[in-house]
This record gives sequence, structure tokens and C-alpha cells, in this order.
Amino acid sequence: MGPVRGLKKRRKMEKKPEENASGSGSGSSEKERSVDWWDELSKRMNGVQSPSKGLDKFKSVLKISRKTFNYICSLVKEDMTAKPGRFTFSNGKPVSFEDQVAVALRRLSSGESLVTVGDLFGLHHSTVSQLTWRFVESMEERGLHHLQWPSTEAEMTEIKSKFEKIQGLPNCCGVIDTTHVMMCLPSSDPANKVWLDHEKNHSMVLQAIVDPEMRFRDIVTGWPGKIEDWLVFQSSNFYKLCDKGERLNGKKLELSEGSEIREYIIGDLGYPLLPYLVIPYEGKELQELRADFNKRHSATRLVAHRALARLKEMWKIIQGVMWRPDKHKLPRIILVCCLLHNIVIDLEDDVQDDVSLSCDHDSGYHQRICGSADIKGIHLRDKLSLYLSEKLPPQLFSVFDS
Repeated sequence: MGPVRGLKKRRKMEKKPEENASGSGSGSSEKERSVDWWDELSKRMNGVQSPSKGLDKFKSVLKISRKTFNYICSLVKEDMTAKPGRFTFSNGKPVSFEDQVAVALRRLSSGESLVTVGDLFGLHHSTVSQLTWRFVESMEERGLHHLQWPSTEAEMTEIKSKFEKIQGLPNCCGVIDTTHVMMCLPSSDPANKVWLDHEKNHSMVLQAIVDPEMRFRDIVTGWPGKIEDWLVFQSSNFYKLCDKGERLNGKKLELSEGSEIREYIIGDLGYPLLPYLVIPYEGKELQELRADFNKRHSATRLVAHRALARLKEMWKIIQGVMWRPDKHKLPRIILVCCLLHNIVIDLEDDVQDDVSLSCDHDSGYHQRICGSADIKGIHLRDKLSLYLSEKLPPQLFSVFDS
């Protein structure tokens, strides 16, 4: 994962979903207690009706299944229960560990204010804030293994295969895209001018590299929204690793005798054309071969648009305009939302099927163009377009290997 501004270095706990999906404890008594806490908590809530799609009240409130909730609890339990502090509901009853996780998830998934979430559960808004932040601090440490670059050749081979099935792009390892998390900041404060982007919004950037299953494989966040996409990319650890030949350096694909292509990712015109980052051809009146390549390229990029749209739809705290957020804490909240997004995918939670596959994750933002091109990137893109067109004999690919 790329650097997240404001994120402290934390040790990584390698826990697999299947090892923990049974919940935060074991045994029938633990299961009974788990049911009891939700029954008790749900009785406190008013005005939350189950939607017509068939979701039960648990899913309608927390936006995840019980299996996923139990797994998340297993990740954060050690940290959250070890911290001192006694939280109580308005009636004086203690807030259980499961209650705490539920409150934090509701805050992140609904995007509702601290006061609104507090009123829903019968808690003071300061308690909602504390519980949410405890959860974020634990998740950014305990869940980080859900957001990582593929570590084995077999895993990367599967990703390449799935990308190729979309529109035929061979040896593709990911799609990069950027979205803006908008903030409501007082314009009277001169320090907030740095957060004013090209569309006159105060915003923070999230850049993500996505796999074919809409899973985030690398993210960068924390930069002001006015920073160009290509500058955010060049600030990333991912870029530095690629530049040193330590990333996207796996098995090359032979197109024909004497011609091969390396691993690469794809992005829009906001990025430079590099030996490992392929962008579309620029222009309106393109020859058929290039126009066809652009169509395939664009259709493949949809996976990133949908991933970012789903992220904002499921974790609405970053969907709308955040009211005066702490700019040091916001990158960590964004990271945890990305981790939760990936956990839902990793656990094959069917809740994600109820989220519409919109492609509009950055409404009101216009395409900005980088315009930079590396000669090796030009050769790679031309070879790909020729390969996909199947109009020219294979021996012509060697022209671009010189």
C-alpha cells in the first residue's frame, strides 16, 4: 500500500478471514451472548426500518452481514478491550464491545452526524466520536493485510487472466484512478486555501489501484484535492518501486517470436504514459486501430470507477461533504473505509450485491490531462493496440522492440 499521510507505522497482524470468521469468541455461550447484545441494542433504536430488498435489521443498520461483523470484531477485539474507559448508554447500562463496534460501523457506513448516530443508539455524541476513533485506530493496524499488492506469481497470474477476460488486455495488473473526498471548511481561515481544488471545493485526494474484483491493492491519500493526479502518483511508494524495477517486474508475455510485453497498469489521461502505465490515445479523430484500443481500455477502467463508487456508497462518511474534519485523522478514516471495502469482498459478503454498480464516484469533476509520454510507454501501447486489433501480421510487433 502506498503511504497514507497522517498514518502512524503499526505492526501488521496476518490473520486470514477463514481463521477468524467465526466471531470474537467460540462456544455456544458466546454465540448466545452475541445474539443477546444485538437484540438488546436493536430495541434501543427507533426509526430504522428494514428495506424492501429483504435485508434484515442488522444489515440495514450496519450495511454488512453478521459473518463479516463477527470477523471484524475478531480483528479489533484485543485492541479495543485493552484500552481503558467505561462507556454507558443514556439509561446507565454499559456499552458492550460488540455495541462499540456497531456504533463505529454505523458512523462510517451511514455518514450521519455524531449527534444523529448518538440519538439512534442512546449515546452522547462525544462517546460516538471516541468509539469510532478507537475502532479506526485498531482497524488500520489489524486489517492492513487486506490491502496489499499480490505477493505470489499465482495470485498475479489470476489477476491478469481476469483482466484479460474483460476486454482482452494481456498482462494487465491493475487500474489506477483518483477520487475526491470533499470537506466543508471555513473559507475565512487562510490555511484552508491549500485544500481548495480546481472545482472550487475543499477536498482530499484518494488514489487507488484496483484489481478486477474491485479490490483495492494500493492507495495514496492525504494530499489536497488540487494536486494533479500524476503528481500524487509520483509521490507514491508504488511509483518509486516501479521506477526502481521492483514492482510490475514479473513474468513478461510473449506476443510473437521476438516480441514481448511487460506487466503494467492502466489509467486515464490524468496520468503520464510510462513503460508500466498505459493511458489511452489522445484525440478525437483516431484511426480505427487506436479508437478500438481506447474502447477496450475505457471498458477495462470501469472496474476502478465502480470500486470507488461502491466504496463511497457503502461507507458514506466519505461520500458527501464532511463537516470540518480533522485533516490529520481523515486519511486514516479513508484507509479504514478501504480496508472495510476489501473485507466485504474477501469474505464474499452478499451485502455488496445490493449496492448499485454506479461509475460516478467524482460527480462534478472534469478530466485533467497530464500530456507526458515516455518512449517505452509509447512502444508498449502501440504493441498492445496492434495485438488487440489482430489486423496486422505478428512479425510487425518486433518494430516496437527496438
